Amino acid sequence: MSVTRRLVVRRSGGQVSERGLFAHSRSPRSGCRHRLEDHLRGSAALARAFAERFGAGDVAEYLALVHDVGKGCCAWQNRLIFHAEPTGKPVGIPHKEAGTVLAARTVGRQLAAVVQGHHGGLPDQKKIKDVLAELRGAGVDADRVREATEAVARVVPEILREDRISPPAWLAGLGSPQRQALALDVFTRIVFSCVVDADYLDTEAHFADREPRTGARANMGMLLKRFEQRRLRLLARRTASPVDELRERVYAQALAAATGAPGMYLLHVPTGGAKTIAAGGFALRHAVEHGLGRVVFAVPYISITEQNAEVYRGLLDPAPDSGEQPVVLEHHSSVELDEEDGAGAWARMAAENWDAPVVVTTTVQLFQSLFARKPSVMRKLHRLAGSVIVLDEVQALPDRLLIPILSVLRDLVEHFGASVVLMSATQPSFWSLAQMDGLPRHSMIEDVTGLFEELRRVEYDWRLGRDVTWESIAQEIASEGGEQVLTIVNTTRDSARLHRLLSSTEGEARVTAPVWHLSTRMTAEHRREVIKRVRGELAAGRPVHVVSTSLIEAGVDVDFPRVYRAWAPAEALQQAAGRCNRDGRLERGTVVVFRPVDGGEPKDVSYRMALQASEEFFGPGRSDPDDLDALSCYYEKRWALLGADGRFMGEGIEVLRRDWDFPAVAAEFQMIDSKYAQSVVVVRPGASDAERDLIESDIALLRAPFPSGPEPLRGLQPHMATLPRHEVAEALLVGFAEVVIGDLVVWRGVYDPVRGLEAEAPEDRGVYVL
Repeated sequence: MSVTRRLVVRRSGGQVSERGLFAHSRSPRSGCRHRLEDHLRGSAALARAFAERFGAGDVAEYLALVHDVGKGCCAWQNRLIFHAEPTGKPVGIPHKEAGTVLAARTVGRQLAAVVQGHHGGLPDQKKIKDVLAELRGAGVDADRVREATEAVARVVPEILREDRISPPAWLAGLGSPQRQALALDVFTRIVFSCVVDADYLDTEAHFADREPRTGARANMGMLLKRFEQRRLRLLARRTASPVDELRERVYAQALAAATGAPGMYLLHVPTGGAKTIAAGGFALRHAVEHGLGRVVFAVPYISITEQNAEVYRGLLDPAPDSGEQPVVLEHHSSVELDEEDGAGAWARMAAENWDAPVVVTTTVQLFQSLFARKPSVMRKLHRLAGSVIVLDEVQALPDRLLIPILSVLRDLVEHFGASVVLMSATQPSFWSLAQMDGLPRHSMIEDVTGLFEELRRVEYDWRLGRDVTWESIAQEIASEGGEQVLTIVNTTRDSARLHRLLSSTEGEARVTAPVWHLSTRMTAEHRREVIKRVRGELAAGRPVHVVSTSLIEAGVDVDFPRVYRAWAPAEALQQAAGRCNRDGRLERGTVVVFRPVDGGEPKDVSYRMALQASEEFFGPGRSDPDDLDALSCYYEKRWALLGADGRFMGEGIEVLRRDWDFPAVAAEFQMIDSKYAQSVVVVRPGASDAERDLIESDIALLRAPFPSGPEPLRGLQPHMATLPRHEVAEALLVGFAEVVIGDLVVWRGVYDPVRGLEAEAPEDRGVYVL
């Protein structure tokens, strides 16, 4: 990719002389300021390359070309040189308006939001109207816009165009105005992503004194060949299992389906059917067949992200001594980095942009980005165009957001060259909803019902009476003696409570076997260590007990003979059963479903409706959660209980999207309760001096006054846990935590070596999380 080089004139003695307009202060490496014309043209070249994948190269190029035109006025230039540069403080003069005027004139008012929002976030249309109306009159701001435009036009004359640039023709051909409005919402978001990513990359390159970092297009053919060779070696090393033949059949059918046309695919396979490997083979072969450039795997829980990333790294990453760049990028940290202006403005550059052939992320990260408005969160979106997007465990998508999620997925398939794989053992009946009506679906598996019958490996035992309590369940689990037992509960508070009962040195419920704990209050590295240790104990046949939140039940590869699951919606019960007799070595494993009268349940409306529908179809005298016909009826009943108007399934967000009200959409679309969404970096007790130094070094890079790129956040991911915001606020007040950047904090308080960051808040402040 060609990018215009910066112009530097050197005098004798090594002194640097620069003339003209500048976009950024001096680079600490070269000592040169960033010429404005270089920044505009460099950003434009990058944005065009990104957007050409979906036919919007002209639009994105022009928007990037004009995004910083407002920096051309004298007031901004003077503040940069005489205030910002010597003090390290922001310039403090708005610079978005000139580009907004030019964008509205050339590409239309709707897309002018891209320029107006390239720092603070996409605005609503009223904001654009108000800005344009104000700048048509007299006043300081209007004068600055005219002055800046004239000054920049002398060095970048192509910002002034007589003709208009039209969006792709498919937008106008959608027929229904409502359908067109929704598609334009997605189009605006992805063009915005192209522009802000280009802006960030070009800016970062200036301060690092090198060309912008953009990865070469992946050789998917080579990756597919490497994947298959290593898969065969992996299978040869594994202990044989009674279900191996069935798993190989699933893989073969998935690979055969990959030759089909791009579109929406279903991978409906029972738990333990090796979906992860099958999805990887499908995605790579499908990318080879159709020239797609990236594979994005999205899963609901960080624990599966960690596990799947490890699997795919083993199958795809180059040898450590090869000198090649890694293939697989693991991304699950959710840190708020955006500021309108301020001392931490450079922190935005640390945001992830998914410039890797294979990305393993969370569904929260994926969909929060698609419905956000802030640049650092959205800079990666353009990577979805022309990609294979694999959504693992789609049953975990929240009902309250299902309508907008399915609507956007459909647009990515129909207009942005993506193929989407919906993967689950408990596949929801999405095609009964209007958002999927008329969209072709391709099933990878020939006989789903027969496959489920072959893979029945458990029986269910029910404990739903009024006499069931945490103490009674703890006593029952303790009575298992030397057994290997997994217990899955609904909240972090319940998991900590049960773990204390089972591991206490007093009382009847204590077990003699090791009792492990898993929740998102533990760091990613800590959880990974526990899961590895538990797998080792299971493989050796030693007794082991695990108490976990639901993060373990969907996709985590563990195999217990006995599983306890707190009462939850039917799909969660079936997913929990997938951790029981997973390899089919027993005639039947046992899944005990219990409902403690003193247990916690979310107050969410859609969750209550899911429980109500579950009670109708599943339990003693009714169906087991493995019954596909009952599951299909369950989903339809569950959605019917939420109402035909879609009010509890996100239809209100669709109304806001049709109005292009980006701030309101971002406020309404929350995959996780915003009260429980703050990342915390932890230096665990027992960490080596080298580990501590690496963590503190990454923190220092993020706090530095120059862009760091995404590497420090990638390095900190293994050391992050998640807490409710109110707990973080309290910790900051008493000195148990310190701010790093944005809403990321580093923990300086107590970290329990077993349960991590324990909750100490009163019972009525419990938050229902993973």
